Amino acid sequence: MAARIKVPRGARVAFQGELGAFSQQAAERIFGPLIEPTPCVAFEDVFGALRRSSVTAAVIPIENSLAGSIHQNFDLLARHAVEAIGESLIRIEHHLIALPGVSLRTIRQVYSHPVALAQCQRFLRGLRSAEKVSFYDTAGSVKFIRDRNLTSAGAVASADAAGMYGLKILRRNIEDNRENYTRFLALARRGRFPQGGEKTSIVFSLKNEPGALFKALSVFALRDINLTKIESRPIEGKPWDYLFYVDLQSDLRSSRCAHALRHLQEMTAYFRLLGSYRTY
Repeated sequence: MAARIKVPRGARVAFQGELGAFSQQAAERIFGPLIEPTPCVAFEDVFGALRRSSVTAAVIPIENSLAGSIHQNFDLLARHAVEAIGESLIRIEHHLIALPGVSLRTIRQVYSHPVALAQCQRFLRGLRSAEKVSFYDTAGSVKFIRDRNLTSAGAVASADAAGMYGLKILRRNIEDNRENYTRFLALARRGRFPQGGEKTSIVFSLKNEPGALFKALSVFALRDINLTKIESRPIEGKPWDYLFYVDLQSDLRSSRCAHALRHLQEMTAYFRLLGSYRTY
């Protein structure tokens, strides 16, 4: 595992959700436990905090191994002057959490983020008398139960969230699929941290002509650079034109990667380096 990114003790790191969220786990894995985790209500607020420099860095989820890409965050990456400085994969373990003294048979509502509820369908189907209620955040649903003293409700969230808010875990690992991982990116304003690492992310657009994408991607194949992801997103205000987000298994500081990116820029209508970074 790479050495953690050095930030001052107590540095503020923004993430979406409440304390105890999976994003906080990713932030502490990348920056260490001495940061000040800074919760934000929405992903737009996370990027806004970076723009205003009210935080040193931020962490966002970008892709889940089961649910796929988080498209909103791809779009926000393209709109804001930030760059990726690190990446972490977090194993997502969902637990059913409730107030102390509450039993499984008395639960009538289960709160959580809709993706978390969807990932625990098999277990939740067994709670036939419990309504499944979508909430904006997994850890936030635990906090909500505590603050409202809901003795007939449970939440699906992490063990960290249970400990953070003093609730108990009724059932552990209720997720349908144990191969459930979320990929998180650490972000900072451009130029604040050194670039370089085993992964590089870019975004570009192409002219709408035959073979354009094939030619663009061939600059990597010719240099034996592996692509670990390619994602297309529509360009706002330009129907049927797309941005292509690509992750390369290569370091920006290598001549091979640098030559490939220069070659690519010769044929793109738009190009931007999103970051070259290490994995934590």
